[in-house]
Amino acid sequence: MVIKPIQMLCISIICLAAIFAQSTLPLNEKEIITSLQQSYGERAGKRGKAWFKLMQPKAEHSALDTLQEVNQFFNMFRFIDDSKLWGVSNYWATPIEFIGVNGGDCEDYSIAKYFTLLEMGIADEKMRITMVKAVQLNQYHMVLAYYDTPSAIPLILDNLDGVIKPANQRNDLIPVYSFNASQLWLNKAKGQGILSGKSSKLKLWRELRQRITTSKLKQPKIKMEF
Repeated sequence: MVIKPIQMLCISIICLAAIFAQSTLPLNEKEIITSLQQSYGERAGKRGKAWFKLMQPKAEHSALDTLQEVNQFFNMFRFIDDSKLWGVSNYWATPIEFIGVNGGDCEDYSIAKYFTLLEMGIADEKMRITMVKAVQLNQYHMVLAYYDTPSAIPLILDNLDGVIKPANQRNDLIPVYSFNASQLWLNKAKGQGILSGKSSKLKLWRELRQRITTSKLKQPKIKMEF
């Protein structure tokens, strides 16, 4: 992610929270796989099939099992900067676009994990997309936090560290803001936050919502082996 002023971070977070509040993925397996193949190639179609297989109900799995499967699945994708991949400094890819190009930045990992876990039955109120400061990288970063209970220390799903750990064991991350489908929090401590109001509709929300609801896929700016 490109480092930006804190004001821009606030706007981005509100936009993405609004997206979650207003839209759902059009999960028609046959149509999505066909679209992936046509837009990105045969390998993208295979990744799409693997994604749907991942989301199949598994009665014997606990919530932690589900978190680990989803985290491991998406962490296999390649990290690619937005400016190189999409030709813009900050682009939020839909999960289908992320799967199609087989890569993205920290926002794309977190968005894909969030939507996938929703589809697999994890309640929205148990998850928050969290903007943090990655100390070692000295830049802003995005992760997904899972709360077993409202007051619990959350578990962190991250593409930098593939092992799911409680937030109080991630001293390399300083929380800034977090959000889910409708709420936005200002973080003051590891995993905790002060409610800062509801999310709002902005231009970026409208653009992503349109791509999700119409299955319109953006084409990457670089040639990749998909």
